[in-house]
Amino acid sequence: MSVRLYIGNLPKEEIDRQDLQAVFAAEGDAVTTKLIKDRKTGKCRGFGFLTVNNDEQADQIIEKYNGQLFKETPIKLEKALPRTKGEEGDEPAPKVASNAGSHPTPSTNKESSRREKGAKKSRRGGGGVRESSTNVDSDAIRPDPRWASELEKLKQMLAAQTTN
Repeated sequence: MSVRLYIGNLPKEEIDRQDLQAVFAAEGDAVTTKLIKDRKTGKCRGFGFLTVNNDEQADQIIEKYNGQLFKETPIKLEKALPRTKGEEGDEPAPKVASNAGSHPTPSTNKESSRREKGAKKSRRGGGGVRESSTNVDSDAIRPDPRWASELEKLKQMLAAQTTN
């Protein structure tokens, strides 16, 4: 099964796929590259993808080439997240699966549509705990610092209830 690797920190100038492929030439023909370019300017958007045959080869390539200089900038290699709809060049820079400390955010359509419509914040004593506010990725929403200590106490109380 093939594995896609994210290649980041590429120089944002006019480079082509052959330049990038030349970096990984020692790995043979089993490795293919894809350079993501801006549609209007034709310049590199700063990232690309590398497809390899298996996980073992992917790990070896990451270990060998991560931090290697490419046109005077160190490249960043990581395993790419699975594809989503609307790929192939019109995608923003993908999030990479290296955030070992972060927790995945379970989201349902109802929760996301409620947030998108600008629902008001819950009042004290509202009668329930909003799960979406406790399991949100740290980059998305941060709690108000005035209530951070209270929120931490509530999280600990909730964790104690679920373990009993």
